[in-house]
Amino acid sequence: MHDYITAIIQGIVEGVTEFLPVSSTGHLILSGELLQFTGEKADTFEIVIQLGAILAVAILYWRRILGLLGLVKVKSESGNSYGGQKLNLLHVILACLPAMVLGLVLHAVIKTYLFSPYTVLAGLVLGGIFMLYGQKKQTSITAGNIDQLSYKQAFTIGLFQCLALWPGFSRSGATIAGGLLTGASYKAATNFSFLIAIPMMVAASGYELLKSYQSLTAADASFFITGFLVSFVVALLAVITFLKLLERLKLAPFAYYRFGLAAVFAIYLLVR
Repeated sequence: MHDYITAIIQGIVEGVTEFLPVSSTGHLILSGELLQFTGEKADTFEIVIQLGAILAVAILYWRRILGLLGLVKVKSESGNSYGGQKLNLLHVILACLPAMVLGLVLHAVIKTYLFSPYTVLAGLVLGGIFMLYGQKKQTSITAGNIDQLSYKQAFTIGLFQCLALWPGFSRSGATIAGGLLTGASYKAATNFSFLIAIPMMVAASGYELLKSYQSLTAADASFFITGFLVSFVVALLAVITFLKLLERLKLAPFAYYRFGLAAVFAIYLLVR
């Protein structure tokens, strides 16, 4: 029973935090520490529940994804006020390439030195500071929606995404704040962040799963399936809710939440 409670809790944590600028990886590491759920099995479980979150956002963006692949026609969101271009597959490739390459090169270093509660706390604080900076320094808007992003903006957002290789920094936080700094609106930055999460997470999760699938056993099947399903359902509800919430609240409340969480967990680590 304890295993299933752990699966449900971790599935909820992943589903809620994956697409919010608060770092799902950081939250899973911290909640895993509280639940005493660490080690190889926990690492593999995190990969599986991330796939559940990926499936949720892929379902919500299915038409856009098929459009990028040229399988269906998608009406452009671009209007006349910004004079942008329609989003295409090259935008996504340019945004994903920097972090994919750097992540592959630095994978061993990141896994060895950065996956600890202490480095996560540092990532939460630094990521929060960057989010506040991005909100304060947002330039004049040149892309009011996702179809008005330029190739340069997509690539620059991809460079900012590299910051999220530090656990706790937050991929969505880095890309949304980075998008604001390039001249994207909150709507454009948020939608693009969610969209490029799909290939990024598929690549990262697929790579990790290939390396750790040996740890999967038939006895753990129900445990992993429970976490996957909980993550999928919660992420589906979270993305629908938070797309509007992020536009209305901006990044500052999430940055302050990160500071508070880091402070509380720092105290916990000191007194445990």
